[in-house]
Amino acid sequence: MVKQYNFSSKHRENSFFSSPTLLLALGSLGIVYGDIGTSPLYALRECFYGIYAVDLREGNILGVLSLVFWSLTMVISIKYVVFIMRADYKRMGGIFALLALISDDRRKISPKLYSYVVFIAMIGAALLFGDGVITPAISVLSAVEGLGIATESAKPLIVPLTCLILVFLFFVQHRGAEVIGNIFGPIMVVWFITIAMLGLKEIMVRPDILRSINPIYAYDFFAANRIQGFMVLGAVVLCITGGEALYADMGHFGKNPIRISWFGLVFPSLLLNYFGQGALLLNNPNFVINPFYGLVPKSLMYPMVCLSTIATIIASQAMISGIFSLTQQAIQLGFFPKMQIIHTSRNIEGQVYIPQINYIMMVISISLVLLFKRSGGLAGAYGIAVTADMALTSILYFFVINRIWKIPFWQALSLLFLFLSFDISYFSANLPKIFDGGWVTLAIAAIIVTAMIFFRDDREAIKTKILKPKLVLDAFLEDIAKNNPPRIQGTAVFMSTSAVGLPKSLLNHLKYNSFLHENIVILFTRLVDTPNVSDWEKVEIEELGHNFYRIFASYGFKEKPDIPLIMYLASFKGLSTDPATTIYYMSKGSIA
Repeated sequence: MVKQYNFSSKHRENSFFSSPTLLLALGSLGIVYGDIGTSPLYALRECFYGIYAVDLREGNILGVLSLVFWSLTMVISIKYVVFIMRADYKRMGGIFALLALISDDRRKISPKLYSYVVFIAMIGAALLFGDGVITPAISVLSAVEGLGIATESAKPLIVPLTCLILVFLFFVQHRGAEVIGNIFGPIMVVWFITIAMLGLKEIMVRPDILRSINPIYAYDFFAANRIQGFMVLGAVVLCITGGEALYADMGHFGKNPIRISWFGLVFPSLLLNYFGQGALLLNNPNFVINPFYGLVPKSLMYPMVCLSTIATIIASQAMISGIFSLTQQAIQLGFFPKMQIIHTSRNIEGQVYIPQINYIMMVISISLVLLFKRSGGLAGAYGIAVTADMALTSILYFFVINRIWKIPFWQALSLLFLFLSFDISYFSANLPKIFDGGWVTLAIAAIIVTAMIFFRDDREAIKTKILKPKLVLDAFLEDIAKNNPPRIQGTAVFMSTSAVGLPKSLLNHLKYNSFLHENIVILFTRLVDTPNVSDWEKVEIEELGHNFYRIFASYGFKEKPDIPLIMYLASFKGLSTDPATTIYYMSKGSIA
């Protein structure tokens, strides 16, 4: 695989309500809304039945719902959907997209500050990886637990059934986000409409629950509960932890389809369900053990458990797809070792599948289910990493809008303070989770940061390396002209990992054989961000002198390199070779 540093997606952004955009919006429902879409299964329950639960009384119910409403509004709708999603690196999202925007104009910040920015991005990405392996586990487990409510005899089956579903989920990833989204999107429409109707039914019984939209109830909640009320933010945050995945998945569908699906269906459906759960608890506190399933009529319990399970399988896709995108960007930026990247769409470069990452996530997710055994236990491990990541994203966004987009400092700083006021509050409330399982995600993040530091090859290092190989090649050609080694008939093609360097295989060939072929071709292949490259544009030839040539071969992300075809196409641009007398040499690297 050729290292490249442009992780853009050149699918053109269609008009806001065009048919392609609406179809992408439908597909995004089956991919993007992971934690957010299924958080009603467990988020409100943890506020009143979790580790740091508050007493179940009217003031607390209204206060918690006020926190949920304003968290979804300010953090997801305003911060991510309106502001953060503006910061795309050629339509790709995620914390590495912010880094790429800064890297492209790094002259605008000092080298020391840039090194801090790179480190912040690496930590943020690692934290998202840490929470990413928990998302499928907690989502699927929380849905399957509905069987235990329907019948006691099903409780022993919850963990093994969850593991089987997770195995299925990860084994279908190779189908790609486009296929999965087209299948799962309509199902998620049913899910969101269903949870909206369940909530609306209960709101009609207690319409006064809508009072909680007033932020004064959130203030009164903190005033009445003080420290314990603040700690409940560690559970409230469960309703918004999908923000980072939503941003990371932007390259799969584009910002407009995601905005349409969020404001048109997901956001109102979530609010209706949360308010419905609150209304239910006002009328019947006994449902506190699982208020989500308390909304469901007994006659519909089994169908709802099935729908919830399917929804969580689908919803887990958001973080999985986001991790694939993040890994691809990390590889392209030199933070991860090279891995097999499979592009699953012929049109959208951002839709990728990485087998190694997929299987690693599957093993860790299943291990977490076996370790914690219930979603409540996983909720204790959930949140600390992603809330830290949310804060780091806000900081990098500040650098983008202030240093790159030239937004006035005081305006950018005001926006940063607004975002951090939420981010730091959630992060602080989640700190005690370190001892309740949060150490798991932090340990995973620490391992990944260490790996990224080890493999780090940022743009400054690449820039430093660009001149040295050129000098090595120039010196080599001068030595060839001076010593004039024997040449034999035919053409030797040496594969190169550098666009300017000298392949080690060429140097070793001359050292051990003491001769060169009549024509020497250094072949460098590069991956571009379009599905296909025309035959005429696929080959560029540079004449180096002394019958040395360099070929730049470009491939689209849906094409596979065909070296004999490249040599054939080169003949139309002046470099004719005889296939019968052409020999190919592989190289593990270039002299640098």
